[in-house]
Amino acid sequence: MKPMNESHFAVLRRHMVEMIAIHADLARDDIGKAMLDERVMAAMRKVPRHLFVPVPLAPYAYQDTPLPIGFDKTISQPFIVALMTDLLSPQSDERVLEVGTGLGYQTAVLAELADRVWSIEIVEEFASAARSLLRHLGDARIQIREGDGSRGWSKHSPFDKILVTAAADTTPAALLDQLKPGGRLVMPLGPEEMQRLTMIEKDATGQTRVHEFLPVRFSRLETIM
Repeated sequence: MKPMNESHFAVLRRHMVEMIAIHADLARDDIGKAMLDERVMAAMRKVPRHLFVPVPLAPYAYQDTPLPIGFDKTISQPFIVALMTDLLSPQSDERVLEVGTGLGYQTAVLAELADRVWSIEIVEEFASAARSLLRHLGDARIQIREGDGSRGWSKHSPFDKILVTAAADTTPAALLDQLKPGGRLVMPLGPEEMQRLTMIEKDATGQTRVHEFLPVRFSRLETIM
């Protein structure tokens, strides 16, 4: 059988977004609405997920499932990527911090919607691969570095929005400090068996309000002592 080409992947990508829409409708009681932002759906239709998984897994890239990418990590399920992006609601004039680059798929989706994206990855091999992939796609609005994402990236703070793609029991204080008043942070919170996708809003006075959504399971946020 001949290998898939870009036309095949484009069809599968459209089908993936249709499945995300169905999943959102079925999860409406958990997420509070039946449809995700069309801007988010357009970004999901555009970004080539098959480039952000190991080559042998490319034919499966548009199934609504997480896939292994090495180092006991996965690329998140497309519905979860779309939902986290929708909850974050990045705008075209906003600066976004991502913690947990992986191979850069979520990063690329964020860059379709925000003005600038800074992303931190603790696994050096992932950071290098993501940097190369995103450079190949020609997006100069993304900057990636290796390091402990729980400490944020103070040099470029404050951020309008922060997205964390790994779970912790509590939100790292440094990330809340680097979030602008009026900003929003989205991440999975809780112990391994009780994680919930969580959105934290910071008001103009610096007070935070927490909103919990559906149960999820993410790898733990790694830190450097």
